[in-house]
Amino acid sequence: MPIIESIDVCAAAVPLDKVTSFSNRTVSTRHYGLVKVRSTDGVEGIGFCYVGSAGGAIFEAAVQSLLGPVLLGKDSHAVEGLWQSMYQEALLQGRQGTVMRALSALDIALWDLNAKTANLPLHKFLGAVELETVPAYASGGYYLDGKTPQHLGEEMASYVDKGFRAVKMKTGRLSPREEEARLKAAREAVGPDVELMMDCNNAWEDVTQAMQYIRRFEQYEPYFIEEPFGPDDIDSHAKLARLTHLPIATAEIGYGRWYHKELLDKGAAGILQTDAAVCGGITEWKRIAATAASYGVVVCPHWFHDVHAPLVAATPNARYVEFFWDDQVLNFRKLVDRQLTHKQGRVVLHQDPGLGFGFDERMVERYGKWTRVAR
Repeated sequence: MPIIESIDVCAAAVPLDKVTSFSNRTVSTRHYGLVKVRSTDGVEGIGFCYVGSAGGAIFEAAVQSLLGPVLLGKDSHAVEGLWQSMYQEALLQGRQGTVMRALSALDIALWDLNAKTANLPLHKFLGAVELETVPAYASGGYYLDGKTPQHLGEEMASYVDKGFRAVKMKTGRLSPREEEARLKAAREAVGPDVELMMDCNNAWEDVTQAMQYIRRFEQYEPYFIEEPFGPDDIDSHAKLARLTHLPIATAEIGYGRWYHKELLDKGAAGILQTDAAVCGGITEWKRIAATAASYGVVVCPHWFHDVHAPLVAATPNARYVEFFWDDQVLNFRKLVDRQLTHKQGRVVLHQDPGLGFGFDERMVERYGKWTRVAR
């Protein structure tokens, strides 16, 4: 019986090699919340999440003082019960945001621990649809100083040359005319048959503003428009979905099954981008994906292909995993000891038990410090 013996927590602040911009913010450093959950059997599961550019201390406090003590001494197989106990403990402190991300990281670690205890890769432990690889889209197209539409097109074409049949670019930072020029260059570079996604990162304030862009975008047939508005403005997502034939994708910052059900009930998302490191961990992600299937909605999880590849492999209505060829933006990859690879536009699944990788302790110690939570 695997009893949870100890929990280690670390907030790692990893600077980007290049300052990088989105539609309405610029990032120079990323904070990652890391946990290790160890059982009395000597098996260790890992979990992680992103907590912005200044949330590391909040994450550590949530694990040390609020959530970690709930798990100590418990059987790690009681995943559903442990999730409920952590959620109950977090009711007053944060059912979303950094506290929920801390819960998510701990839940991911429990699934990793249990899959390792069973000596199965996570996707097989969950019950697989795909056994070897999963379809992926290459994500990039960020704003960098001096980057022209031609440079953007060349970047998108380079992903197609690597075998990807779906690619994603950023949008929403510039004027409608300038953003159309970027999209036109990308579409001409990748051709008509490659699925081209557009990520707005909450760029627009209202539907009228959004339609000034969308009317220009529609002729280029992007596969989806991602996060056009703030995550809590569900009604604007729903209204925009009624005004355009382009699918609306959102929920990467979504928390819990109830928020996602409102998105689905209002027709605000044709594609859910639910992130297991944000929404409540693998336990809650599975519930949300199953609910989406009942609405005929596909799931393309956001970011962190390290955890989402096995989830996509175990989920019939999950279409893509987001894959970052350039890991200077997803610089979490500096903290792990083994990288996922891709082959002809598909991510190759790890076949070792659990998530199939661990933390690179040398790099973790460079950017942060472990603290133990024990009985």
